[in-house]
Amino acid sequence: MNQAVSTRTRAFIREWRGFIIFLAVMFSFRSAVADWNQVPSGSMLPTVLIGDRIFVDKLAYDLKFPFTTVHLAVWDNPARGDIVVFYSPADGERLIKRVIGLPGDVIGMRNNHLFIDGEALNYQDRGTASGEDGQPQKLLLERLGARAHLMMVTPQRPALRNFEPVRVPDGAYLVMGDNRDNSNDSRFIGFIPRDAIVGRVSRVAFSLDPDHWFAPRTNRFFAALD
Repeated sequence: MNQAVSTRTRAFIREWRGFIIFLAVMFSFRSAVADWNQVPSGSMLPTVLIGDRIFVDKLAYDLKFPFTTVHLAVWDNPARGDIVVFYSPADGERLIKRVIGLPGDVIGMRNNHLFIDGEALNYQDRGTASGEDGQPQKLLLERLGARAHLMMVTPQRPALRNFEPVRVPDGAYLVMGDNRDNSNDSRFIGFIPRDAIVGRVSRVAFSLDPDHWFAPRTNRFFAALD
């Protein structure tokens, strides 16, 4: 009987060998080279929309052994302002946020305005927008050095808008969502270890609108993200 089972197993492998190899290569590619993430929440509004599928460049900073966080080679590190995907140190969930603080930086926040090494960031008022729950939200252009991006705040919503200056430890990063008053980020889950960062996000792969029967947002296809 064992011989018959072994014969059937070998026959199955021979018949499906090409497909098995294809799956192994595809999953290894997605694990180590490139992947996409669905965005189910609005923590990165207005930059990343609910329903976006974002392209994750896993070779932006390093090469990892497939299905692990073991580095085979490292050629760069996240820069301030990068949008990154990482594993949350709180529960292991994959999240997307923006890098605010680099190792050694001293970061503080007063009334949603960030300070880096004691220097206040520059903010410009860009009007208002309607949020996920219909509440009016204030849009601001936030400048991180030479880079600028839109972020939003919801003044009428209870939120953590202040924290005393903290130093980012070596080998870690401070990240925040662009939807500043509705984001589960380093204010709550702590600093993000370098090894937990999966890759950099700079583009939308495609986008489906959950408020309109998941109709394609064609204007978002392959759109660059600031």
